[in-house]
Amino acid sequence: MAAADVGRRLADQIRRAGPITFAEFHGAAVDAFFGEGRGAGRAGRDFITSPEVGSLFGTLVARALDEAWRRLADPDPFVLVDAGGGRGRLLADVLRARPACSRALRAVLVERSPALRDEARAVLDLEPAAVALGPFARDALDEPAEPILRSGPVVTALRDLPAVALTGVVAANELLDNLAVRLVERRDGGWAEVRVALAHDDSRFEELLVEAPADLAGVADELAGDAVVRHGDRLPIPAAAGHWLAHVATTLPRGELWIIDYADETAGLLSRGPNGPSGWLRTYRSHGRGTSPLDAPGEQDVTCDVALPWLRRAAARAGFTVQHETTQADWLRGLGLDELVGAGRQRWDAGAHRGDLEAIRGRSTALEGAALTDPAGLGAHHVMLLGRGEGRGPARPPAG
Repeated sequence: MAAADVGRRLADQIRRAGPITFAEFHGAAVDAFFGEGRGAGRAGRDFITSPEVGSLFGTLVARALDEAWRRLADPDPFVLVDAGGGRGRLLADVLRARPACSRALRAVLVERSPALRDEARAVLDLEPAAVALGPFARDALDEPAEPILRSGPVVTALRDLPAVALTGVVAANELLDNLAVRLVERRDGGWAEVRVALAHDDSRFEELLVEAPADLAGVADELAGDAVVRHGDRLPIPAAAGHWLAHVATTLPRGELWIIDYADETAGLLSRGPNGPSGWLRTYRSHGRGTSPLDAPGEQDVTCDVALPWLRRAAARAGFTVQHETTQADWLRGLGLDELVGAGRQRWDAGAHRGDLEAIRGRSTALEGAALTDPAGLGAHHVMLLGRGEGRGPARPPAG
């Protein structure tokens, strides 16, 4: 639905049925925002993610992909799903790095926005899904189809996760923070839910507190745990992420799920609160912070930090085991970032006086490394590596 229409539709829904959950509002606003091709990128876009910094991130993800392939005993086919992959920058950079698993690799860009999937064709040579998730051959008509080995890399794009069982990796880089959340607020005697209503004059959306349903209050109590929760404190309850994790589990009976995102422990969420410069509920547009999440639905990105205690429990319920948790900075360093940045600096030092392309590329690598590991920015992203199924070797230990 176009951004121009989503506010009107939400207002009509509220007039007919009463106030809606924040998750309903959040989901509709984000779908409309990305549906028009908005999101990550430089000029004309709204924010920068790690793949948009440059190709260094994809080069290091390719190394991580090879490690996962070996942990899984070199399967062929080996599937990489880039969930919420936008314009395909990450997949393009991974493929350009020519990982050792390439001949076994089937890469799937999963992106709900048709506009962004169309843009991905500029950087990815996309095949039909039946080809990418095959191709298959039969020795005889009455025998089951078998995948053709060493036929990769083959790339496709889908709206949703593949509807077949895969062995491989599902990578979710800054995806979960865009999945719809419900909001709760601590009140005397229990939890209230933040719902979205219309102002009396129908001129704007506004919050309305109602008693939280028992199941939502139970999740809030579980998330709060032993933390000190004061009157008026708020917490985000992932509404869509749980369904997404369950879907990944059906798609990935054997493999790894990599989650890279804004995330925090309960105590951090409570101390920061949803609002302000360090708040966990934010909006972005045109490379700047937006206004209230209830303003102009569909015209700005609405993002919310992931609650880590909830994520760990939800992953376990879906059958995943946490293999490793770290920051993006430490994860990338463990994959050899410092080595690549050092080599880039050497190329710049050797060729800066000439200003040749190789020297400029070296300087760019160093600048990308600094951006990807910035502790006040992308470097602080939480990385959670999850495994599922039998036959996996040990995950990479913490760097250092």
